[in-house]
Amino acid sequence: MSIRIMALAGALLAATWPAGAQDIAGVAEHPMVTRYPGQAIRWQTIENFRPFRVPLGPVTGFREIGDWAELEGRVTRTFYARTGTDRGYDEVYLSFREAFAAEGFDIRAEGLSPPRAGTGVGGRQWMDIYLRENPPTAPGEVGTIAAGTSSQGGQGVFVAMRDRAAGPVWVVVTVEQHAEDYVGALIDIIEIDTAETGLVAVDPEAIGRDLAEKGRVVLDGIFFDFDSATLQDRSAEALQAVATYLRAHPDQRFFVVGHTDYVGSHDYNARLSLARATAVVEALVGRHAIPRGQLGAHGVGPLVPVFSNAT
Repeated sequence: MSIRIMALAGALLAATWPAGAQDIAGVAEHPMVTRYPGQAIRWQTIENFRPFRVPLGPVTGFREIGDWAELEGRVTRTFYARTGTDRGYDEVYLSFREAFAAEGFDIRAEGLSPPRAGTGVGGRQWMDIYLRENPPTAPGEVGTIAAGTSSQGGQGVFVAMRDRAAGPVWVVVTVEQHAEDYVGALIDIIEIDTAETGLVAVDPEAIGRDLAEKGRVVLDGIFFDFDSATLQDRSAEALQAVATYLRAHPDQRFFVVGHTDYVGSHDYNARLSLARATAVVEALVGRHAIPRGQLGAHGVGPLVPVFSNAT
């Protein structure tokens, strides 16, 4: 069961470059990414839960890196290609770096390597180890990032992290001059589900960032008794954070939306999701003095999953 809050007023429009005709079928831009003009999505995989190793330092031994972040979460890997000679890999790299930094990401490691030599972040050795530890799980054009050409140029990589209400998110962005007229970019996004890790860190600032970015925030810190709409005491921290945010934005109205999985009948899950959303609204109104008119409860059962119900 998950709860989300969606803004009813003040709709936000994100400027994105229109998807080109070269996008392969069945792919979608991750909400955190705005592609560089002229790029096309040529490969993508999405895994709802998998381990992922993110290197945080240079190569320190023979095919080894000493400093890693050991992560588990939802992993979206997207490979973009851009053809033409009017832009180089360094311009594309710096554009992505500036965009993620502007969105509050903390750069944890980075390197721009024109010759790809040496042991630093972004060099050939570093990238070989990164792909060895996190190999693509499906074939496709992403394979070009590990293959050389006679006219290949430099490569840049940065690793960044940002806290969100739903849990931390990490990104690893690799941009390479694969050929004189071809720039490839692999963007790996690892979203750590706090419900899986138990590291619930909901705060008003993170709630605001998620609402600004997506128009909604998933509240994994809300807990109910099994098969009921009774809130558990350990939900207090998340409710307090939500209340703090709502008090700071009294002119905005929000839906509290309840979700369930597919276990059980549709009618039962629809009633349960509405009852749980209503319980959250009543807690915010009764315990935290949030005006009732600022909130609306809505239950969608399993029809609009926040994440895939396949796992």
